[in-house]
Amino acid sequence: MKTIVNKTVLLVLLMLLASGIQAQALPDFTVLVEQNAPAVVNISTVSHGMSSPHSFHSPENIPLPKNSPFSELFRRYFEEQQGTLPPEETESLGSGFIISSDGYVLTNHHVVAGADEVIVRLSNRKSYEAKIVGSDEASDIALLKIDATDLPVVRIGNSKNLKIGEWVLAIGSPFGFEATVTAGIVSAKGRSLPSENYVPYIQTDVAINPGNSGGPLFNLQGEVVGINSQIFSRSGGFMGLSFAVPIELAMNVVQQLREDGHVTRGYLGVLIQDIDRNLAESFGMSYPRGALVAKVIDDSPAARGGLQAGDVILEFNGQPLRDSSQLPPMVGAAPVGSKVKLKVLRQGKEIPLSVRLAELPSQTEELESAREAPASEENKPKSNRLGLVLSELKEEERKALDIPAGQGVLVRQVSAESAAADAIQPGDVILMLDGQSITSVAQLQKLIEAAPAGKSVALLVQKASGPVFLALRMPGD
Repeated sequence: MKTIVNKTVLLVLLMLLASGIQAQALPDFTVLVEQNAPAVVNISTVSHGMSSPHSFHSPENIPLPKNSPFSELFRRYFEEQQGTLPPEETESLGSGFIISSDGYVLTNHHVVAGADEVIVRLSNRKSYEAKIVGSDEASDIALLKIDATDLPVVRIGNSKNLKIGEWVLAIGSPFGFEATVTAGIVSAKGRSLPSENYVPYIQTDVAINPGNSGGPLFNLQGEVVGINSQIFSRSGGFMGLSFAVPIELAMNVVQQLREDGHVTRGYLGVLIQDIDRNLAESFGMSYPRGALVAKVIDDSPAARGGLQAGDVILEFNGQPLRDSSQLPPMVGAAPVGSKVKLKVLRQGKEIPLSVRLAELPSQTEELESAREAPASEENKPKSNRLGLVLSELKEEERKALDIPAGQGVLVRQVSAESAAADAIQPGDVILMLDGQSITSVAQLQKLIEAAPAGKSVALLVQKASGPVFLALRMPGD
């Protein structure tokens, strides 16, 4: 009898424990929504004479009843995305949230970009025409102001405290459906997107769709930790990959917009690339890490601080770099004029450098496209061990490619059977091999012939798109 009682008690305890685990894994969001939904707003814009930009793309067909009150809204929204609205007037929809009781509203830059009128509608159905205080395309942040007082506000948190797998919640107006609540988890932090160098995005699986742009991302404490900004989608709708701008980055932008009307960012002056396994081997690294410097811009902070092409930046202000995508947000967030400490790997040795950052130029330097030059029939050089036909650079070629005097040799031809055929094309300029700057064809030929068979060597090559490091494994003789 005692055994049966003990088993019963144990079974009850296990059931209680299981229910407790389930309750912990599935939080109740009701209180969070009740407290914060009033501070989330719907934003509509009107542009005269141009289409209103929007980063989301909508599905082509959404089934709606014929007499649905949303039919006209959806028709106009999709027609705008397809560019079929009359050019005189277009509309777009987005979200935002109130950060101060006197009417400051935060949203995305792309929600209001190009707008002639911005209308902010509160949860109590009151509408206000908003003034754009400032907008920053690089971070996709815009600050609005409406003429109102005693408004409900959100609490600002810190995304740095977020953990992967933590629950988060979004409130917004997808497709115009106001005050829509969706939840999910943090999928990753510090994501770099191809077109966004200065934002370390928070990746979530929260359902985000057109109209959610600019809306808040909350943690379980009811604090805003991000601004929902982008999705990755092949269909135009949500596919489980959503990206939010970290709130601390957004609030830094807000402060600068309010005080100065524009945003400044730190500028180092380097072109960087990631390091793969082969490049890591060629630099004598045990595993890929850091940011590889492919080019140092002339008269930049990096040049004045002693950085060189071929350096691998391992740390920025004491923070290790996992990959190259981490560097731009760190540099951009550092104060202009501040002195930063770098740890770089150069010729197998780690050395410290100190660089004083400048302000990021309004227009980034664009490298001119390389031109494929015809091979000269006179004194035509023979191909080398890598299957490359090389020649010295002419003065006009140097100017076209922005290559300093006394550096680099031009690739005239590449043998289709060579080890370099997949990586190097005619018109490329080889600037460095295995850590040594190339000054002549004769020097490069000697280095190529002297490299041990099977060794992975790093080549710095100037291509039409810019300089890039490549790892080539030397063939046998």
